[in-house]
Amino acid sequence: MNKLTPRDMVLMAMFASLAVVAALLFRFLGGMIVPFSLLPFVALLAGGLLGARLGALSMGIYVLMGVLGIPVFEKPPFGGPAYLLSPTFGFLLGFISAAFVTGLILQGQRDAGPVRLSMAMLVGVVTIYAIGLPYLYVILNYYVGKSFDALQIVMLFFVPFIGFDLIKALAAGALVRMVGVRLPALKEQRD
Repeated sequence: MNKLTPRDMVLMAMFASLAVVAALLFRFLGGMIVPFSLLPFVALLAGGLLGARLGALSMGIYVLMGVLGIPVFEKPPFGGPAYLLSPTFGFLLGFISAAFVTGLILQGQRDAGPVRLSMAMLVGVVTIYAIGLPYLYVILNYYVGKSFDALQIVMLFFVPFIGFDLIKALAAGALVRMVGVRLPALKEQRD
């Protein structure tokens, strides 16, 4: 495994910080009927711009900060080990994986076209839900003690959000393309 350079550390810290800002931004808007988060956008962007390894590490740093007790998460209890038992914690794990798979799909692509970018972003979104929804199901049914079947989980926690997440994925893909064209150093970093 390659050692992290100071440049790698700065880029990871920037994206971990961006994730904190994305979470805190909507924490203070409060009272939204359908919760909205920019974290999927940040995770896909991290994977697309930093690559699989650094993108996943940057999202991992964000999650680790929260689990260690820094109040960086969007929903109560905002941080600490107790958040591991929060129904939405699986989505945080999904952000780490989404950054990794997005970066992996784009790896070695100096000038990824719209089809490859779209595929990478779509697989990233699928990854978030593939980890987040089962975790949510298990915590709600076996820890919280509420009875939800798989269809209810999909109808309540997938259907209202997937449209927004696909829009975020398109925006992340467009931004990766625009930044990648202008900053060849980031393209080299991603490879």
